[in-house]
Amino acid sequence: MASPTQTLEFQAETRQLLQLVIHSIYSNKDIFLRELISNASDALDKLRLESLTDTTLEASDPHIILEVDKGARTLTVRDNGIGMTRDDVVDLIGTIAKSGTAGLLAKIKEAKDADAAQHLIGQFGVGFYSAFMVADKVTLHTRRAGTEQGAVWESDGEGTYTIAPADGLPVGTSVTLHLKAEDSEDGLGDYLAQWKIRQIVKQYSDFIRWPIRMATEPIGTTTDDGADADGEAAGELETLNSMKALWARPRSEVTEAEYSEFYQQISHDWQAPAETIHMRAEGTFEYEALLFIPTHAPFDLFSRDTKRGVQLYVKRVFIMDDCDALMPNYLRFVKGVVDAHDLSLNVSREILQHDRQITAVRRRLVKKVLGALKDIQTKNGETYAKVWEQFGRVLKEGLIEDRDNTDALLELVSAASTNDAEKPTTLREYVERMKDGQDTIYYLTGENRAMVENSPHMEAFTAKGYEVLILTDPVDEVWTDQIPAFDGHRFQSIAKGQVDLDNDADGEGSDEAKAEKAQREEDFAALLAWLQTTLAEHVKQVRLSTRLTTSAACLVGDAHDLTPTLEKMYRAMGQELPQVKRILELNPTHPLITALHQAHQAGTDNPALAETAELVHGSALLAEGGDLPDPARFTRLLTDRLTHAL
Repeated sequence: MASPTQTLEFQAETRQLLQLVIHSIYSNKDIFLRELISNASDALDKLRLESLTDTTLEASDPHIILEVDKGARTLTVRDNGIGMTRDDVVDLIGTIAKSGTAGLLAKIKEAKDADAAQHLIGQFGVGFYSAFMVADKVTLHTRRAGTEQGAVWESDGEGTYTIAPADGLPVGTSVTLHLKAEDSEDGLGDYLAQWKIRQIVKQYSDFIRWPIRMATEPIGTTTDDGADADGEAAGELETLNSMKALWARPRSEVTEAEYSEFYQQISHDWQAPAETIHMRAEGTFEYEALLFIPTHAPFDLFSRDTKRGVQLYVKRVFIMDDCDALMPNYLRFVKGVVDAHDLSLNVSREILQHDRQITAVRRRLVKKVLGALKDIQTKNGETYAKVWEQFGRVLKEGLIEDRDNTDALLELVSAASTNDAEKPTTLREYVERMKDGQDTIYYLTGENRAMVENSPHMEAFTAKGYEVLILTDPVDEVWTDQIPAFDGHRFQSIAKGQVDLDNDADGEGSDEAKAEKAQREEDFAALLAWLQTTLAEHVKQVRLSTRLTTSAACLVGDAHDLTPTLEKMYRAMGQELPQVKRILELNPTHPLITALHQAHQAGTDNPALAETAELVHGSALLAEGGDLPDPARFTRLLTDRLTHAL
């Protein structure tokens, strides 16, 4: 004989947990329907699987039905899946966190913030109870496939629930929510409205593999002529979800038009993507991914509040829209979907628990994206040029953030150079063009190409035919300071350190050149020492230059000094930095420096000598786009010198 109806009391700790689920965990109450549909989908999956080995079980026309009764204010989620026995109901639904509940609550109380509490709660499967966020009472009818008797479970989510046997139930489960009144302030929508249900299903459950159907005629609103309030035919069922999870289908079965349509749907970009990445990972952790590389950047690519990351699904159930844990910041332009088969999630399916799995997925996705970009670069240079123009700046952020993929990112770098006024070059192409004996990749950073090309630092390189990369993105100031080399060839800013192109060409330089250089150093030693003392407030050293051919002077940094642009960037961000003094290099063959040398030899009593030294330094500062420490003084000195020269 079947057991009579029983009223059972939740344990004290379980009641506390239930209140947390109802009032604290879910920030968006709409997801209650996602949870119930997900449970129904799981039940359909289980019946299908068991029917493969048990021929007595029937899994025909698997589906999920949503029913609205406006008169009774109920919403029912019904499936014809595996169902449950009475014992299953008590075990799976009647008891929350059967073991360790007290310990869990203690940890929650110790948690320092809400996220930590959610993570702890997420260790227990209590998504079903999200129904109580929107319902005053929940009634569940169920019968397990292969059994004769079902069960009815009911609770108001407070202290007790009832469980009773039931005869004549169909196989499967139906969950009926007795809905609370709509309350916009508390985030409660009108869950009796068909448009609202369609919206939620489209957002969260569109790709569930089983059809989600809803009666076009809400129960209790049939008119005399058999039509509902919207004029739709009574009794019809409409399918709300597309069930078109392209990522779950073999690539050979998906057309380019379908890929393009799906990309437009998730990205709101009406141009075709530059590349489609469709992959499946099997083994201990299974997932599918469908990723897209756009052809142009969104308007908010560099906005602080820009959304990034791909969409995350678990068994086709939508979890979150911008899962930044799956995609690094420098690949924030990548759009797509990752669908994990058995990813562990918290109760709201919003906080990932197993970082090791997520890290492994992220690592593989990044390599796939970088590999796809390399394929575009190799096979379609015109398309790659457009992609790099749009996303090159953010990809170079990866050289700072992602040391595991430095080599792959360097292979993707495309930069302007003195080799061609129009066409950029890759680092690989630069290396292939290097002069015999050259082992260094030369570059110069600046605000724009014109400023870099006209920089005094360029003069010797232009005269001797050495190619120089022209780097004008702000991020170039940072990554070039942190990445030492490409393919064994070190990076060298031509505005830093010592440059001797004569030695670079043959490895040593001629004896005659060495002797001539030594003689110049000796001849100018006194002037250099005097200038270093005179300009001590502004420079840390004065020396002769081997990089100048037409300009009188230039400023350079030591090999590990911050560039002026980078120094400005850090100061603009509020960082306090000590004064960065630089090195003043003089062109010993320039008429101004020759005249200054002669005037110094004649004596240092002339006050015009020190003023000329200031003008030389200020001119070098202006030539590189720097800021004068005292523009008014510089202007006055320059005016006086010009006046005396006339």
